[in-house]
Amino acid sequence: MMDIKILKWLADLAMAITFAVCFITGLLKFSLLLQVTGLNDLVLPSALISDLHDWSGILLGLFVLLHLYLNRTWITGMTKYVLGNTRQKE
Repeated sequence: MMDIKILKWLADLAMAITFAVCFITGLLKFSLLLQVTGLNDLVLPSALISDLHDWSGILLGLFVLLHLYLNRTWITGMTKYVLGNTRQKE
C-alpha cells in the first residue's frame, strides 16, 4: 500500500506539471503575445497547442479534485476552526 504522503506528493507534482503545460499553452494561444513575438502557425501548430491546452486543463481539474479529496480531513478541520473562531468573536 502506498503511503498517503507519497500519494499527496504525487498528486501535487501532477498538478504542477499540468498547470505548467496549461499555462504555457494558454500563453501561446494568446493572440496579442503571438503578434508581439511574431510567432505564427508555421512556427507553432495552433491545433496541437489548443489540444494540449484543453487536455491539460481537464487533467488539472481532475488532479485538483484528487488533491481536495486527499486533504479533506484538513480542509474540514480548518473550516470548522475558522468558522468556530468567527462565531466566538461575534
